This record gives sequence, C-alpha cells and structure tokens, in this order.
Amino acid sequence: MAGISCRLALRRGGGHTVKRAFKYRFYPTPDQATQLKQTFGCVRKVYNLALEMRDRAWKEERRRIRYSDTSAMLTEWKRQDDLAYLSQVSSVPLQQTLRHLSTAFDRFFAKVSGHPRFKSRKATRQAAEYTRSAFRWRDGALTLAKMTTPLDIRWSRPLSTDSQPTTVTVSLDAAGRWFVSILVEDRPQRPREVATAVGVDFGIRSLVTLSTGEKVSHPGGGRRQAGRLAKAQRELARKKAGSKNQTKARRRVAAIHARIAHRRRDVLHKLSTRIVQENQLVVIEDLPVRNLMGNRSLARSIAHAAWAELRRMLEYKCAWYGRTMVVVDRFFPSSRMCSTCARVCESLPLGVREWTCGGCGTRHDRDHNAAKNLLAVGQTVSACGADVRPQRKLSGRAVGDEAGKPIARAVGVPAPVGRGGCQTANSWKAMVFSTG
Repeated sequence: MAGISCRLALRRGGGHTVKRAFKYRFYPTPDQATQLKQTFGCVRKVYNLALEMRDRAWKEERRRIRYSDTSAMLTEWKRQDDLAYLSQVSSVPLQQTLRHLSTAFDRFFAKVSGHPRFKSRKATRQAAEYTRSAFRWRDGALTLAKMTTPLDIRWSRPLSTDSQPTTVTVSLDAAGRWFVSILVEDRPQRPREVATAVGVDFGIRSLVTLSTGEKVSHPGGGRRQAGRLAKAQRELARKKAGSKNQTKARRRVAAIHARIAHRRRDVLHKLSTRIVQENQLVVIEDLPVRNLMGNRSLARSIAHAAWAELRRMLEYKCAWYGRTMVVVDRFFPSSRMCSTCARVCESLPLGVREWTCGGCGTRHDRDHNAAKNLLAVGQTVSACGADVRPQRKLSGRAVGDEAGKPIARAVGVPAPVGRGGCQTANSWKAMVFSTG
C-alpha cells in the first residue's frame, strides 16, 4: 500500500487573536485617484531601482544589499532632480515596497520562489501599502497620508467597532476598480464543538463530493461567461496596439474575468464556511494541482474548480473556528480502494464514475467512495494525537503496516496533548473501514 502522509493542519482549543483582512470597494475623488496613481508609479519606480541596484551589486561585487542599504538609497534618490517627484507622495508605501523586495530576495535565496522581477506599468494590478503611521482611522472613516478627505468606502460588511487597523492596502485592478484591504487583529467567534467529521473529495464534474454523499456543483453560468469572454478577447485582438480602443477592450476583458472570479469565490466562501462550521474534522486530499494543470484535456476544468483556493480557505477557516484539518497524501488510492472491505482495484480509468468491488460486491460511486476513504484515514490520524512541530517535514508518531513501514503521519501544528498512541495496520484497517 502506498504511503499516507497526513497533516493536522490546525489546532483545536480556546479563543485566540488572529489577523484578518477585510476587502472593500471604494470610489476615490478625482484628486484622490490622481494622487494614488502617482503613488503607484513611485512605488513601482522605487522597487525597480532597488532591484536593479541589488542585481548590479551581486554581479559586479558579489555583495548582497539589505533593506537598510536600499532605505538609505531611497533618501539619496529623493535628492536627485530627476527623482524629486518621489518626495511628493507618502514615504511609507515606498519603504514598504523595499521591505517586500527584501522578503522576495529572502524567499529566493531560500529556494522557495524565483528571482524577483521588475514591475511593469501595464501590470493587471497596482497596489500601495500603508502602515499605521500613514493613515488615520477615526469614527469608521479612513484617511490616507497626504489626503484631506476620507475614502468613500462601500462597507459591504461591518467592521468591528473595536478593531484597530494595522495595515491598509489600496489597489487598482485591470477592470479599473478601486479596492482597499484593511488588516485588523480580530478574535473570531468560535462555534460550539460538534462530533461530526467529513471527507471532501475534489472533482471536475462536481466541485466537491462529501463523505455524506452530497455533491456540490460548479458555479452556474460558466458556458455563458466563457462565450462572452471569447467574444471580448476576439475584439481585443483586432484593436490597434497602443490605441485607446485597445485599452477599452482590455478593460472589458478584465471585467468579464473579474465577474467569473467573483462568482467562483462567492461559491467557495459559502461552501468552505459551511463545511468548517458543521464539522469538527475536515479531511481532504493533497492534490498536485500544478502537475494536473499540464493535462491539456483537464486544465481548464481544474482551473475553473480552483482546488488550491478552496483548500486555502478551508485551512485558514479551520484555524479561525478551532477545527482540525487533515491532508492525506496524494498517492493514497482513495478512489480505487473499496470503503467497505479495503480491497484496492488495480485499474480505474478516470472515465469510470461507478464501479463494483470484486471482493464484497459493493457498488460504489467513484467520488463518494473516495470521500469516505479520506474521512476514514483522517479519523485515524486525528485519533493518533501526534505531538509534532509546525513544519512540513514528516515527524511525530506514525501508523505502521505489517512490515513496519509508516503509512500515515501527523504533520503540522501540535494536536491536542494527552491522546493515545497510533494503531498498527491491522487495527487501523478495522478502525477505519468499520465506518464505511
């Protein structure tokens, strides 16, 4: 049997303070829009200058430049005649972009991400970040530095009256819409603990299939929006490069993309919130989304399903509401294993949606069977209560097979202390599949 590495993603327990970002749309005045666009341009210029200086210092002198060095350079740049306009905007967004560049290089040297790239004025999204010293929050009104009037924010959901923003990010998307993201320290109200658990199998025909047998369909209107998008993209391709009509056509394409994304995000938020609030334990599969996107026949459907985004929502909402999440290894044969007798089918093509177990004769729905198998493994790993550090490397107690090889490990933040040890393979199978 293939190995099963599972991650106890989140900790059960009492209330705690978390940082939450609330995103709202706002409508700036002409003066505010001009000032913000100027800030975006200065942020982009400072980022590119600092990136160029870092690259040059490394290529010529093999010397690494730190944030403190680029901060001193920013002071010198403001004194130059050709860069004097950098002093016309708030200095906080400029300092923040230097910090972001330093973080990007740290991730690059740690081999977590690629080399930082230069910012383009044609980027689909422009943003500037303000810390607490660069904005005023008073009586529910937000005023940024260098501005005399507060932003006209549409409060689609209320912000807690006792919440104090720590960071504000203003952005402009490709469709020409303005957004403000307010980061606050919040204490989310946790629902009462429940005894229910659920296995979640991601799919293409259905968005997800739950171990309860429920199938959640994809957001509606996909084909209609896809037709509108294709028409808008054809119109964009016919426009003259650099013309105003091309800019208008590009904005229409961006608006359709935003409409599709918002509809998808709305479905994912409602689904993830319902799953987390109704279940104490959530079990999912660690799917290699990046590798699966290489399949030309399934890439569009996988991208539309947004598995990675749904997993991200489940993870942080489990953290908010004190739930436990287990991620099962991608090589576990959840679809090919019978949830009744644990017999593994040697071959099960993707087009086969229902199959009959050759051992016990049980008729299975492919996705429902996979969800039940995931739930069974998750319940076993959660019961192990492995006390491990919040790291991705495998550690903690393991579930073993007959040969003594580990077939399940708890990886993630510490699980509740005081639970018993894990089971052997024989007792593990009995424990798991008695629930099927």
